[in-house]
Amino acid sequence: MSKETIQRGSTAGKVCFVLCSGLVCALMLSALELNQNSLWGIAAMAAASAAFWVIHHRFLAGRRRFVRCLGWLAWLGVFALILLLSWPGVRPVPAIEGRTGGKTEVISLSDGQVRGVQTADGAVEVFAGIPFAQPPVGELRWKEPRDPLPWDGILEADTFAPMSMQPVNLPIYDSLARIIGYHDYSIRLRNRGVAPVSEDSLYLNLWRPAGGGEKLPVLVYVHGGSLKTGQPWYEDYSGQGLAREGVIVVNMAYRLGVFGFFADGELAAESPNATTGNYGLLDQIKALEWVRDNIAQFGGDPDNVTLAGESAGAACVSALCTSPLAEGLFERVILESSTLACVHPPHSFRLLDEALQSGSELKDRHHCTSVSALRVLPAEELVAEADTQHHITVDGYVLTETPYESYRAGRHNESAILHGYNSKESGPFILFSQANLRNYESKLRGYFGAYADDILALYPAATDREARENWAVVYGATFFDYPHYCLNRLAVENGIPVYEYLFSKENGRLGAWHSGEEVYCYGNIPAASALYDGRDRELSAQMLAYWKNFIVSGDSNGAGAPEWEQNRNSARLMGFGDGTGMLDEPKLALYAILDRMDGWA
Repeated sequence: MSKETIQRGSTAGKVCFVLCSGLVCALMLSALELNQNSLWGIAAMAAASAAFWVIHHRFLAGRRRFVRCLGWLAWLGVFALILLLSWPGVRPVPAIEGRTGGKTEVISLSDGQVRGVQTADGAVEVFAGIPFAQPPVGELRWKEPRDPLPWDGILEADTFAPMSMQPVNLPIYDSLARIIGYHDYSIRLRNRGVAPVSEDSLYLNLWRPAGGGEKLPVLVYVHGGSLKTGQPWYEDYSGQGLAREGVIVVNMAYRLGVFGFFADGELAAESPNATTGNYGLLDQIKALEWVRDNIAQFGGDPDNVTLAGESAGAACVSALCTSPLAEGLFERVILESSTLACVHPPHSFRLLDEALQSGSELKDRHHCTSVSALRVLPAEELVAEADTQHHITVDGYVLTETPYESYRAGRHNESAILHGYNSKESGPFILFSQANLRNYESKLRGYFGAYADDILALYPAATDREARENWAVVYGATFFDYPHYCLNRLAVENGIPVYEYLFSKENGRLGAWHSGEEVYCYGNIPAASALYDGRDRELSAQMLAYWKNFIVSGDSNGAGAPEWEQNRNSARLMGFGDGTGMLDEPKLALYAILDRMDGWA
């Protein structure tokens, strides 16, 4: 072998080493960053990688392959050790990220004194982590919420309380979701780590204009998350946007999954109200009672409360609209991307016999013959049951009948409704179960049975693209759009003023996917974000004004904006997209099929 051949082989080997080791190093550092590991871990890994390169160059290059492999394995072992040692810790979530404008005045409540913090510009005050019930732990697990215990001194309400107990992904999964779904991941040098999760979570947060005021309108917001995940401080529905417009905003954590919606006959027997299965809803009612009793201290009007929610939060609002326990606790409602107004709600709902059967099966899985045995199990052991226990039920106390039955009988708590859905609701739910020409018909027949032929006639597909797009439309309409059509008809039947919308604005982030409208209507598009353009910001200002007008008076309209007509015939709704204006409901033919399938009278 010539000297030139040996040199070329040596050079190629060095280039290959540099490329491979550089790629591996980048993957290691990226994994540490995406997993929110401590900064020292990232620095240590960078130093370890540099040391590996020096060692390889001086001592391993040219050695036998087995020796070089040991060097690579040692490097990977160091990575694994650093990954574990620098694992992200739990970090409390501050009420205001970064610089604040100082502390607020002290507010005296029925249970003690609280003091919040101001935004950096001094325009909004935030009071975070105020208890509205006792911690539902130990013997209070699966019981109606009790009044909070009074506290001494001043509660510094500058940090959000833990989110309710729920399954938690590795931080790297959440980071990848930000990249793939939201397209807005950013590297953080401060406040790294994961947010706290706890069974002790019954706390609420409040945003108000600086200094408060008198008789300010109030919005109480219920977060979504399929009744099994979610938290009340997410930036898209932060109360800052509306507080800058003179509205007080309150949101709360509530029990989720098995802790909020587990049903059992023994629990019903021990309850003074013979209830079981709706603990999460009872938490929300408790928070509304707290607002009634305390909101005036912040300058709010307890007689002008609007209850709002998105997705599963809207399902909860839908239930509370017909709950006898919620009567008088709010004046009007906003429901985004979900309701329970169908004859047979497609998600987040089940009848009591189903709930009790599911609860019995849960006890069997955990080898428990009594509720007392379940109560001593660690929350971490039960939390995985979120997938089986995340449904509102007709328990005879919180709900005495289905919402559909209540509306048909003219029983409801709200005096006006603002509601609607997005054009691509199905996006996140069918991301990994797309249709194609081969499986399109079988998907329809599997869900719609005898009604599949009618839907195939309405949405035929001759290509993979048509199959994919049609399945997305039909899925979204069935689970999200059609329930709003049902709610609108029930509202009209009951003489309730009703404003319906269709959100279709695309952007560089979520676009018109499920929950994509929230950052617009609550006025929280980040000022520096390049994912939104001028039309997005104009639309956000319009939607925020409509929402504010509705919260103030029950009428969405105001000066300087296109008229939002009431949807009196359930066929016309406001379009929020590239333009703003009234539209014809686009899926009436599909809704007619779903009416027959659902048994709509």
